[in-house]
Amino acid sequence: MQTSHFYPIGSPGQAWGPAERAQWRARQVRQRSYADDVLRAVADLRDRFDVDTYGEVVYGDERFALMAIRSRHWNAALPSVLVTGGVHGYETSGVHGALRFVDAHAATYADRVNLLVAPCVSPWAYERIQRWNHDALDPNRNFRADSPAQESAALLRLVTPLYGQFAAHIDLHETTDTDETEYRPAVAARDGKPFEPGTIPDGFYLVDDSANPQPAFQQAIIDAVQRVTHIAPADAQDGIIGSPLVAHGVIHYAMAELGLCASISGARYTSTTEVYPDSPRATPEQCVAAQVAAVCAAVEFVGYKTA
Repeated sequence: MQTSHFYPIGSPGQAWGPAERAQWRARQVRQRSYADDVLRAVADLRDRFDVDTYGEVVYGDERFALMAIRSRHWNAALPSVLVTGGVHGYETSGVHGALRFVDAHAATYADRVNLLVAPCVSPWAYERIQRWNHDALDPNRNFRADSPAQESAALLRLVTPLYGQFAAHIDLHETTDTDETEYRPAVAARDGKPFEPGTIPDGFYLVDDSANPQPAFQQAIIDAVQRVTHIAPADAQDGIIGSPLVAHGVIHYAMAELGLCASISGARYTSTTEVYPDSPRATPEQCVAAQVAAVCAAVEFVGYKTA
């Protein structure tokens, strides 16, 4: 794969200012509808689940209601699971996997767990099939106090009152070829740093928390997903995306230190899924099904472990 070392915005070695961010934003084109794809699907769930608007993202004259789906009969005696999708708007299967899980499977676990699902955290980016938000910020590096990202701040306001009450949190993501051809060159240009080429793993993998590793939890998810799609092998350095492989299809990140979504709940069991939609060995349907399998495995691990 050939990748340019120079992004077409900004000057090498100089971080972007307002003009460069505006230039980047002007390149972003609305390609799909959050209202049609997400809000309509969420509305169809209202007869079976509690649906709340937990915030609003506002950029100029664009306004996006942020939606959360909850178990209708929340039972404090049961373990609770947080599911998040669409923290990166371009990672399509995370959004649709979260919605499909609720529609097709959530009722199965009603007597075992409480569920809180935020299916599309970053709607402006969802519409533009983009990783960053309107301000050229990555929401998944900004889950921290006084976050400059509206999307991250809103989700934190939803989850913080429940901090420590969740048994598990699974955050649904994708790793795409555009991570290497677009996003990584863009972030290097934005920050005034040199672009360092990497590789994209072919297959599904998980990111566990280096400060709180839970290998049995990750293995349960891997076991479920490999029945749907293939698991990414290690690269030539025995790792995935620059991190050492700690188990089949599993790497570690410092979740809280990096400001990642999977750090926000205080749950014992956390995982970030990474589906690979550009693989010639996986269809879009398999990608959504892999996210659903991952969530089901996480919920079953918690629900049956504590039963």
